[in-house]
This record gives sequence, C-alpha cells and structure tokens, in this order.
Amino acid sequence: MLIMEEPKLPEEKALRSLNFIEEIIEEDIRNGVNEGRVHTRFPPEPNGYLHIGHAKSICLNFGLAKKYNGMTNLRFDDTNPVKEDVEYVDSIMEDVKWLGFDWEDRLYYASDYFEQLYEYAVTLIRKERAYVCDMSAEEISETRGTPTRPGKESPYRNRTVGENIDLFARMRNGEFPDGTRVLRARIDMASPNMHMRDPVLYRILHAHHHRTGDQWCIYPMYDFAHGQSDSIERITHSICTLEFEVHRPLYDWFIREIGIYPPRQIEFARLNMTYTVMSKRKLLELVQQGFVSGWDDPRMPTICGLRRRGFTPESIRNFAETIGVAKRDNIIDVSLLEFCIREDLNRRANRLMAILDPVKVVIDNYPEELTEELESVNNPEDESRGKRKMPFSKTLFIERDDFMEDPPNKFFRLAPGREVRLKAAYIIRCESVVKEPETGRITEIHCTYDPMTRSGMPDSNRKVKGTLHWVSAKHAVGVEVRLYDRLFVKENPDDIEEGKTYKDYLNPDSLKVITAMVEPAVKNAQVSEKYQFERTGYFSVDKDSTAQNLIFNRVVPLKDSWVKTEKVK
Repeated sequence: MLIMEEPKLPEEKALRSLNFIEEIIEEDIRNGVNEGRVHTRFPPEPNGYLHIGHAKSICLNFGLAKKYNGMTNLRFDDTNPVKEDVEYVDSIMEDVKWLGFDWEDRLYYASDYFEQLYEYAVTLIRKERAYVCDMSAEEISETRGTPTRPGKESPYRNRTVGENIDLFARMRNGEFPDGTRVLRARIDMASPNMHMRDPVLYRILHAHHHRTGDQWCIYPMYDFAHGQSDSIERITHSICTLEFEVHRPLYDWFIREIGIYPPRQIEFARLNMTYTVMSKRKLLELVQQGFVSGWDDPRMPTICGLRRRGFTPESIRNFAETIGVAKRDNIIDVSLLEFCIREDLNRRANRLMAILDPVKVVIDNYPEELTEELESVNNPEDESRGKRKMPFSKTLFIERDDFMEDPPNKFFRLAPGREVRLKAAYIIRCESVVKEPETGRITEIHCTYDPMTRSGMPDSNRKVKGTLHWVSAKHAVGVEVRLYDRLFVKENPDDIEEGKTYKDYLNPDSLKVITAMVEPAVKNAQVSEKYQFERTGYFSVDKDSTAQNLIFNRVVPLKDSWVKTEKVK
C-alpha cells in the first residue's frame, strides 16, 4: 500500500538529522568495517532512459560517497542483450553528468565480468550448489509453488557434478537452442521466500550483445550478476530500492557460497510521484504507441524530458534532498518538484513580457508616431543582471483575461472606467471597447494614458490597485509556446479501475500549442535559456528552436494552479 506524503517545502525543514542509511554507514565507520571505506555504485540496466526516480538514486549514491569522502562507480548491468542498446548507455551517462556527478575513471559494465561470473557459476556447480535443468520456463514456473505451497524439485536436480560441468560448458559453446536448458541454484524448493526456490542463474540467448558481440550465447540473470559485480568492485554499501529487499537473502547466499568479498545491501523506498508513472515498461509503451513524442517529451518524468522542459540539475538535486530517504513506499506530491524548480528559476531566470492570449489596447491620446524606450529590471532577485529597454507605443497587447466588461468584486484589472498601471510604464484608463458584430468578441480596448505617471515623472507614485504586463504591438515578436501540464489526470494512475488501463487516465490537455507575442528582447534567446514570463510562469527555449522560429516550453506556472480534484470521467 502506498502512503500519500504531505509535501514538505525546503524552508520548512529543520536542520536535517541523519537518515537511516547514513546511520548504518556511520556505525560501520565507527566499527572499522571495510577499513572505514565508503564505496557506492549506481547500477542502471541499459534498457531504457532514466527517470526522476533514478535521479533520486543517483543523488543518494553519489551524495553518500561525497559526504563520507568515498567513491561511486557507474556500472551498467548489461546482462540482457535482447532489451539493451548503446543508445540507452549514452543517454544514462549524459543524464548522470548533467545532474552534476562524476564517476571519474570508474565506469564499469557487468559484461566486463562475464568470464569471472562464469567461473563463479562453475564454483557453485562444484560445490553441488547449482545444476543444469532441462525444464522449460513454463515448467519451472509451474513447479515453483506458491507462497503457501512448496515447489516441486526438478527431475534434473540431482545430476552429478561432472554432468553439470559438461552441460554448462556445452551451453556456453552454443550446442543447445534458446530455452532448452538453464543453470539453476540448488537451494530450497520449500523456502517461504520464492526467490530462494532454485532460481535461474544462466539462460541460453543466442543474441548479439552491444559490447561483447557474439562471444557469449549464455547470459547471467540480474540476481546472479548484480551482487557478484558489487563484490568484484569491492562496493561497501549496495544501495537498492525496496523491491530488492526480498532478493537480499539470495544476494547474501551467492556471496557466502562462492566465498567472495561481502558488500552490504541496504534498501530504501523508491520514488513514486502523483500524476506520474515510473514503470519503464509503461514509459516505453507511451513512447512506442505515440502518446508522447519520445523519451525526451517534456511531459515525461525522464531526466531528459525534464531537462528539455527546462528543469535544472540544481532543482532536481534539491528535490532529492528535500524528500529524503524513507523505509516505506509512499507517494510524493509532484507539486513539491514544481516548487523546487520555481525556487531555482526565480533566482536565475531573467524576466520578459509575453502575452499568451492577446487583445489589442489602443491609447487614443498617445502620439501616433512616438516610440519610447522604457526600462525594466531583468531579475529583481539579482541586481547584477541589470536592466533592459522595452519599446512603448500607441498600440499594445495585454492578456485577454486582464480585461472584463462587467467585472466582479475584487477584480483589480482593467475594466470600463477603471485605471491600471502598465508595468514599468504609465497608468491607463479604459474608455471604450470595439467588438465583432457577429460574436461580440472584443477586438480592441480604447484607453487614455496619464503622461505624468511614468517613472521619474511627478505622478509616478500615484497608486492604483492593478498592474498589468504588456508588449508594444508593432515591436512584438511572435513565438511558439508549448503549454505543458501533468501527463495524467488521476493522482495515482497505477490505481486502475476495473476495465481500464493506466492510459485511460492520460490528460487530453497535457499539451496546448499557442502563438504568444513577446517583447523584442526575446530575439536574443538561446536554446535551453530560461525566462520568467511576467505574471505567467517559467519558460525554457526548446531545442527545436531556430532564429526564425523560437519555441518556448512552459516549465511550470508561477503558482500551482492544478485543481486537486480528480478529473476522471
């Protein structure tokens, strides 16, 4: 059962105490375990792109090593050539580096150890702890039993050591077709832990491996390769997610029976997040079935998707630090991740005036041919970023929802007979509107301005209740804006109702594409540069942008505007 966690914002945190993994490590250091060394590893399988859950694990493993003056390896557990690809290897290395971590010269692959792993398997055979089984995968599954009913021993379980050595060597030499034989551990078919019921160690796969080519036609299972790779690298603390807790007895059994250096496996709760799925299988389905544009679609929880959307490595590291490390499964509110990126971009993003849904404002008493250059600060949080010039003219654009003909109480924006201040400019007053005869849609708002209310003028401090952003119509630059929202409408899309799949909860409004009118300073924008569109949200320049066609991705709105109630029909 997943437990919903209330979001804890960074400013609410007291001085952080040690988490339970740090307590274990510090106790080991005090007791001289591993000579006081701390050596962790991040061991992804190269069968997909990393997501925000992996980012938490990356930050944890590299962070622990840094805190205790240790080291972290990057190791690819590449034991299944059917699902793995060098594309995934490259993307994982890019993501780890982008997050700000460096494995230095400690890049390894489980495939580096295939010969050693084979010898470990032979050791188990010689100790009568492993045997070659001719049962099919279906037969092995059928005879494994249930948690309350013991399994049945394989009829091949009592083969002699010599026969097993011979058959295993012939498996390696390619004498048998896929699926005809496996190597199994000889443990206990009545164990209450299903993973201890003679698990498969090797299977036959005549498949090309992205690193070893066609050298091997047998490949170790993840459970067999993982712990032994940790041991070979002399990892001190093997940090895994909670689903591997039931695998730990098998992890320890292999180490003990082979007689090699024993790392310590410690499990923590994986990251689950609202309005998100974290399953690699499901993310792959979304890509392959065209529900998203690719692994780096800005709606995806992948690290490359978050990077393209405009998230910064600092914000993700801060998020990982804020949510901490738990022993139980829980769901973190995605609004906490969004809070972290707002906090980061508030400090680093320059401001721009941008109108997403423009309506024209004509200032009737402003000179027809006059254009003024007004100044506005680039970032009020950082004076060193200076100021920029903005053109002001007779005809402007404002947001359509900043005007109402018949406003309710506490509507402090523009309305007939009301005054508002244009940010860094003048106070204007609405005099009349022009509408389309057929639809009644407002096409122009006619105003007058008070020339004494600009900065530096006598009435510049005159108070009005509303301040609006704007752009000069004849100087505005049209840009493509992609308004991204949460990918799912259900808080927990893995909580599937009868007759539905998680894809039934996809948000049909997760992407809207519009043309926005932006002040001319936008022409200097570079790919991946972040901006705050004033009063609207944070935006990042997409990688598909060109000098002729700027594309902006909305990272997050200025505030969490998501309706908390589920929108599932």
